[in-house]
Amino acid sequence: MDLYNLVVQIEASRFYMVLLVYFAWYPLTTSVMWIFTSFLFYRRRESGPKKLLDAFYEATETPSVSFLIPAFNEEANIAKTVAGVLKVDYPDYEIIVIDDCSTDNTLAELKPFLANPRVRLLRKKVNEGKAMALNDAIPISRGELVFVMDADAIPTPDILQSLVPHFRYPRCGAVTGNPRVVNRESFLSKLQAIEFASIISLMRRAQRVWGRIMTMSGVVGIFRRSALYDVGLYSPEMATEDIDLTWRLQLKHWDVRYESRAVMWMRVPQSLEGLWRQRRRWALGLSQVLTRHMRELMQWKHRRFLPVLIEANLSVVWAYAYVFLTLVWLVSYAVGYPPVGASPIPNFWGMMIATVCLVQLITGVILDRAYDQLLKKYFIVAVFYPLVYWILMAVITVTTAPLGLNVNRQKQKVTLWKPIRE
Repeated sequence: MDLYNLVVQIEASRFYMVLLVYFAWYPLTTSVMWIFTSFLFYRRRESGPKKLLDAFYEATETPSVSFLIPAFNEEANIAKTVAGVLKVDYPDYEIIVIDDCSTDNTLAELKPFLANPRVRLLRKKVNEGKAMALNDAIPISRGELVFVMDADAIPTPDILQSLVPHFRYPRCGAVTGNPRVVNRESFLSKLQAIEFASIISLMRRAQRVWGRIMTMSGVVGIFRRSALYDVGLYSPEMATEDIDLTWRLQLKHWDVRYESRAVMWMRVPQSLEGLWRQRRRWALGLSQVLTRHMRELMQWKHRRFLPVLIEANLSVVWAYAYVFLTLVWLVSYAVGYPPVGASPIPNFWGMMIATVCLVQLITGVILDRAYDQLLKKYFIVAVFYPLVYWILMAVITVTTAPLGLNVNRQKQKVTLWKPIRE
């Protein structure tokens, strides 16, 4: 059978039509769902009566907090980060910087701050990665609550005033905040500024309404100490220790929350290489947690996790559908057969998907405008988001997801750090 006839048979098959319908409807359905549920969160927690909101965030207790800042070769950022944490408005907290065998001037940049009684340094003798750095620091921390953040991020001074009140509820084991992009010099970083508002922040609002959250952000998350010990701390063999910890906390029936008012200014990769490395790690981490926890999550007692679990699996399936269909269409054009369901000229479905995607993006900008006044300025780059993000993430997911299937047999530790934010 020649290539032309093979393409004709594939595009005439029922499997192809099912895949085509799924490819078109999945982004539409999920976008509408995220928009609707994120507005529910907004109505309940961000735009309610001012007296009720003020009453919730009025801290009646101020438990001690330990900021843990793992660092590896962060000479360009560590001083600004520690100075920013020292401006946090809260009566009882400490800062522990964990140096994971840095080979640059990280320690020299940190030295002036060590005179402050709030600042402590833990120096590791062996480079073992972020997860082990945190596991080594948690036992020597003094706080009832443990705040984990990155060494290139700066919190807003009122961040603990937004996060700590959640812990008045005994079942609350962790709360993740609202990361915002601070370095916006390149096209890719501007795109990520829109992404964190319109995709990540929107999804966490929606997931909070569902009752379970996919990820406690590694750049801004606060934990009840007893909850961390209950799940055995971080898993160093996981590529994304934050996703794994989030799932294990919820498997133990700890409540994990999202707080949009807790803003953390962070740096993101500005080059395509740095972004590729970051997203590859994210895709590997998701594949690992799906492999490790899927069977347990299918139990009826964890049914509230089903929306997150189903959406995570469907997103992986959609990536494979996207890549497969794209390859079929390219071959179809190459052999001179107009592909079924694809057109170089924008058609109804293409315009529908693009429109809903832009509505989702603008919804995120509207909901987060109170925390990032300049965000609307970058919405002009949002039109490129479906093209750049979908292609990039689909390729990364298809090539990386199979690597996570052996996580249950993997014993070695993963020594991964964030890519340099050049």
